[in-house]
Amino acid sequence: MSSTLEHLRALAVSGSLGRKTTLRKVVDRLGFVQYDPVRRPARAQDLILHQRVAGYRAGDLDRRYQELGLDEDHLHVYGAMPASVSRLLHPRLTRSNAKYEPSGLCADVFAMVVERGPTHPSDLTQRFGRVSAANDWGGRSAATTRALEELHFYGLLRVLHRDNGTKVYEPAAHEPQHHSARERVRLVALLIGRALAPISEGSLRSTVAQYCHNSRVAQSGREAVDQLIHDDMLRVRVVDGVRYLSPPGFRIRGAEQPREVRFVAPFDPIVWDRQRFEHLWGWQYRFEAYMPAAKRRFGYYALPLFWGHDAIGWVNCERTAAGSLAVSRNFIDGFAPTRLFKGAFDVEVSRMESMLDTMTRGKVAR
Repeated sequence: MSSTLEHLRALAVSGSLGRKTTLRKVVDRLGFVQYDPVRRPARAQDLILHQRVAGYRAGDLDRRYQELGLDEDHLHVYGAMPASVSRLLHPRLTRSNAKYEPSGLCADVFAMVVERGPTHPSDLTQRFGRVSAANDWGGRSAATTRALEELHFYGLLRVLHRDNGTKVYEPAAHEPQHHSARERVRLVALLIGRALAPISEGSLRSTVAQYCHNSRVAQSGREAVDQLIHDDMLRVRVVDGVRYLSPPGFRIRGAEQPREVRFVAPFDPIVWDRQRFEHLWGWQYRFEAYMPAAKRRFGYYALPLFWGHDAIGWVNCERTAAGSLAVSRNFIDGFAPTRLFKGAFDVEVSRMESMLDTMTRGKVAR
């Protein structure tokens, strides 16, 4: 492997993780934390923040959501973000490029939320009944829940907080949009480029295009990325013929490779760009939760396993009936665990158990 590739691996890991700090600083630095509802052993947002926030406990993001002034919304995917980021996403137009106006059940649901304020989906079933509608996952959801999601997507409602994982909504109060559609795309492209740096140019272009599709913005993601490169907001580094982008000042933190084991979420910024992952570490990782069990190689919710700057395999973690953490590990060909690695692995298991421990649920990361 070339020293340039080794440098890029170090940059990808240390530049994204850095030294553990407060929850507020991490969310502000990332600009976006992806959500996923699967708990194996914790939800993706908790696993992502666990690797970056000192003293983080599962659920801290939900517990401090209002205090931190966050919103839930769709960027390129769904997650939590500072209000300054969510403001860039609205107004969204309909698929026919028209201003959204609720009608039918959506109009009735919106009127009720405006009238009563914070609204739990169960409040709606009491008034409108339990009629179901097709959801985005091929199943059925309450029609009123689907109406809430539509109103949220178009910015008429926002998520106030979660009640045991269920979204509680309130009317949204968006400030007037001062950015043109072109400038919104540019700012979002820069945010994504920073959060996932160093990201391959092709992956950034396609990710920004996904944001444009989600937000009904009739602008070119390619044009936005080109402009950021031209303005030196993102700099190009070519490794093995692949163009990688990162902001000025994005650097390796620490002179030596840390002797630390990490279990990384499938949606962590370090592994989010699957093309980059395969190029940097030489093997293909897949997220297989939605694959038939017989076709899985890695497991239902496999977490990439890092030893310093190297991705050397994956683990599957489950809580046992006794409450302890059962961890199975798999290594790529050629990796032989040393005594030093085994000790660091046990430390990471202990850290994960502490993050998940229900006895510490009241202790929140500051």
